[in-house]
Amino acid sequence: MRVRVISVITIAFFLLITSQALSTSEQPTAAKRPMTFMDVINMRYVGSMDVSRDGKWLLCNISETNWEKGKRFGDIYLVSTAGGEARQMTFTEDKNEQSPAWYPEGGLFGFLCDREEKRQLYLMRPDGGEARRVTDDKEGVNRFEWSLDGKQLAYSAGKPEKRQIWLMTPRGGEAVQLTKHETPIVWWDWSRDCKSIYFTSPDQVDEDDLKRKEKGFDVQIVNQPKPPEHLWMIDLDTKEEKRLTSGEEYTVSSVETSKDGRWIAFEGVSTDRYAGWMDSELYLLDLTTGEVTQLTDNQVSEGGFLFSPDSRWLAFSADDEFTTYRTSKIYLLPVGGGEWRKLPSDFDYDVSVSFWGDDSQTIYSNTLMGVNYSLFAIPISGGKAKQITKENAAVFVGKDEDSGTLIISYSDPARPTDLYISSWEKLGDPKEWIQLTRSNPEVEEMLLGEYETIRWKSTDGKSIEGLLIKPAGFQQGERYPLIVQIHGGPASAYTNEFSDSYGTYVHIYAGNGYAVFQPNYRGSAGYGEKFRMEIAGDYFRQAFDDIITGVDYLIKREIADPDKLGMMGWSAGGHWSNWTLVSTDRFKAISTGAGAVNWISLYAQTDVQFTREFYFQGKPYDNWDDYVRVSPLKYIKKAKTPTLIHFGEKDQRIPKPQGDELHMALKKLGVPTEYIVYPNMPHGLSDIRYQMVKMQAEFSWFEKWIKGKEEWLDWKELLKTLKEEEKEEK
Repeated sequence: MRVRVISVITIAFFLLITSQALSTSEQPTAAKRPMTFMDVINMRYVGSMDVSRDGKWLLCNISETNWEKGKRFGDIYLVSTAGGEARQMTFTEDKNEQSPAWYPEGGLFGFLCDREEKRQLYLMRPDGGEARRVTDDKEGVNRFEWSLDGKQLAYSAGKPEKRQIWLMTPRGGEAVQLTKHETPIVWWDWSRDCKSIYFTSPDQVDEDDLKRKEKGFDVQIVNQPKPPEHLWMIDLDTKEEKRLTSGEEYTVSSVETSKDGRWIAFEGVSTDRYAGWMDSELYLLDLTTGEVTQLTDNQVSEGGFLFSPDSRWLAFSADDEFTTYRTSKIYLLPVGGGEWRKLPSDFDYDVSVSFWGDDSQTIYSNTLMGVNYSLFAIPISGGKAKQITKENAAVFVGKDEDSGTLIISYSDPARPTDLYISSWEKLGDPKEWIQLTRSNPEVEEMLLGEYETIRWKSTDGKSIEGLLIKPAGFQQGERYPLIVQIHGGPASAYTNEFSDSYGTYVHIYAGNGYAVFQPNYRGSAGYGEKFRMEIAGDYFRQAFDDIITGVDYLIKREIADPDKLGMMGWSAGGHWSNWTLVSTDRFKAISTGAGAVNWISLYAQTDVQFTREFYFQGKPYDNWDDYVRVSPLKYIKKAKTPTLIHFGEKDQRIPKPQGDELHMALKKLGVPTEYIVYPNMPHGLSDIRYQMVKMQAEFSWFEKWIKGKEEWLDWKELLKTLKEEEKEEK
């Protein structure tokens, strides 16, 4: 079962109403409290979910923070799609229950868990009782799946370099090894007729390379050549294996099978050791003839390809005319032969293949338009896209392939994301949706900032949009300290959804008397192709003007105090924060995370060169002067603003040496600066303790330099908070 939903969905417990509770009319109005850093960290999230085939029940994994262990751990929950209270099915505070899935015939579900150190497969009845472990692999289980007819259960297990597939009866039993392939199984899935299993595997394994690493000779070979991985199938009756693809030019990835079982679409990733992430093409395999056809030949990434329910069409999304950073379109191919179609017409927003309509005549896309996500229906006949949902919110709709159930993820500025169910007829009316979850009900007790969508004119007369989060207790005419938050990407955007991230945490600022400004500057997504591409070749100039004119607009409205301005951002938001540092001294404090300061050195340091070549119109060897011209380091002597710098130690996207260069320059110039390096962290901070440090350090930096408080970061206070939280958990 696959649910097509584009987002990470936040989910939580239902608020229990006790028999002693007062009626609504009798309850006194409780004073609301400001949101805290701990509230942000303690938000609950769903990792995976599955709908029963009859559409009556939803299983989901909910993760919670365990401060004693310093990690998130997930449990399995069960909820009726008719509405009602979610029921917790597993109770392991420091173990992870993952990947819940229904047995096709119902009455049973499976999940993976590391209760026995290595991850094993467990089966459990939905009416309760103890989960039953049905595997005992010494290296742990990788994944599992029932056949569509429910007659067999398959799972993969073993070390990655030796992994194989095993079979057992659907309710558990003695496992029998199915594959004995010479090389490990990387990916696998059941055939539609349940008579075979498709899998991918490398053509060879370098045993000497494995042995030298086992012996401690673990030096890293940069861009080490890898053998291609190809597609195979194994017959369940004869146990015979059959190779379906071959060749040295590509590795098979992202496999999709048509419902009639005749076609397989897959991504072929270049095996060139120096290939980039966009060096892949789309292929189509006819299982009746064995013929493989290459469908694309370009320098863009094809995404979200999916066969229609009647198996007549293959749809995927790609940049218009296969030109980088143009508006994403849907390309439609009749698999039996015929002309390509490009959808939709006259629509300047990015579309993707979220799911197909049951009649195979409509493709649905969860699309960003300005500060909102909405569902659009796109007819394959070539008509115009029709907007289905029209909320000032982030709305994502997915369809369960087995039951046909429509699952909605909804969040707005005042409500964390929740799950809903709807019929097709009521999809456009949220009042008619059936709410399945109340995520993080404690938010209802918190003092939140009010969102306002604002628009202003930039220096070239273009209308720019963004979000203003007003401080709690906002009074018109009173000026407030303003924190300007710059989003990453840059082809991204701020949207009307609940802020529960350590990256923005706007309600903490609002609860402490700050206004927050989130501009969707030039280069952002959701405003059309020209708007997004306009910064190519002119990276900072116009976008910086977009941001600053937005600040001026809020000063003119008598909301922002011009003498109390702060700026923060991560990744591309860090790039713009660094540019602001050397462009103006209007800001009292800056917090910059994973931001570039020297585009020349970054080109070789980063794991992605293609985006730099797009924005700076070539490689640095071809366009040296432009790379230097937009490098904040060139102008660093103009820096005056106290600057807090953040970097993950193992960040490959914007590596730590960029932070080293910025910090050294500011130290030598006598600009107040602090530099935090997060051990072993990549481009984002996955460790909850580091997330806490980032928020508290950043907030305290603004408190010190904007409000004049003496302390920057009080470690005693932070440790006290953690100690109290751990005590409460126990």
